Amino acid sequence: MALPIALPLEPMLARAVPEVPRPRRLGELSYEPKWDGFRCIVARDGNEVELWSRSRKRLTGYFPEVVAASRRFLPGQVVLDAELVVRSGPPGAQRLDWEALSLRIHPSAKRVAGLAEQTPAELVCFDLLALADLDLMPLPQRERRDALVQLLGGLPDDAPIHVTRATDDPAEAEAWFAQFEGAGLDGVIAKQTDAPYSPGQRTMSKIKHARTAEAVVIGYGLSKGTRARAGSVGSIHLGLYDDGELIPVGGIGAWPDAVRTQLADVLAPLVLEGAEAEAAPRPNELTRTGVREFVPVRPELVVEVAFDQLEGRRFRHAVQFVRWRPDREPTSCTLDQVERAPAYDLDAVLRP
Repeated sequence: MALPIALPLEPMLARAVPEVPRPRRLGELSYEPKWDGFRCIVARDGNEVELWSRSRKRLTGYFPEVVAASRRFLPGQVVLDAELVVRSGPPGAQRLDWEALSLRIHPSAKRVAGLAEQTPAELVCFDLLALADLDLMPLPQRERRDALVQLLGGLPDDAPIHVTRATDDPAEAEAWFAQFEGAGLDGVIAKQTDAPYSPGQRTMSKIKHARTAEAVVIGYGLSKGTRARAGSVGSIHLGLYDDGELIPVGGIGAWPDAVRTQLADVLAPLVLEGAEAEAAPRPNELTRTGVREFVPVRPELVVEVAFDQLEGRRFRHAVQFVRWRPDREPTSCTLDQVERAPAYDLDAVLRP
């Protein structure tokens, strides 16, 4: 690609802060909704379009419909920082669909083509890095934002490419933080308006939703390359009771290596076998290699976890361990005790 910046590049990153920051002077900060999809650097040079992930892996082949939309709606030479998202739900009640988006990464070309039709992805753009032969990264954020709006602000309503909303009012950003969660967004981003684009640097701030809940351990997955009897625990799967039925809701994947073997010892006496194992609730999430190996256990252990959102009857992302709760009865861990965000239409976020 004959573009003025070296590609692929690592996108500019954000550090977590506990609340929406306040500017020292008016206009010092710009706030944007935090989109919960796949971070994506989009580059077009004539008929050639490339999509790269945050880790600089090519996503181009997984999203042919986004490539086609980029050829149709983007200028001939451009580099954008954006988010790939998938939406679901009826008109007037749409929201981001993380599960559908995650299933878009599939090794089968036939399956990729089918998913592009069934769950088409869209681009939400929030930074303009290059245009024609101009490298815009040294410019302050406010000027890049103005150029982005001028470039893409006039696209038709049905275009699957959008410019994210922005405000310099912290009170409006706080309202977005509360309201937009109901559409599947997971917080707010704050940017220094006089800052250049700094690849790989945490120069932005992110404010994310954080909640805790108690859930029941229903089983575990083995660490890669281990055997059930001697292996260490790779992930713990969790359940919640819904009208008396124990349903899988997600799991914990992040554990220190020293803890994984200890967990296997703790869970070993609870492992179910035979008919009990067959009748136990099982996670049904799919990965690129199929359903991960799962070892069911008696639902006796309760754990407190930190999570961002509950989407339908599942935690949207992997949750984080907080502490064991031996004082809680497993049957008290019900779906209706988990805090949910009030519904908010995604289209109202994209097209206010």
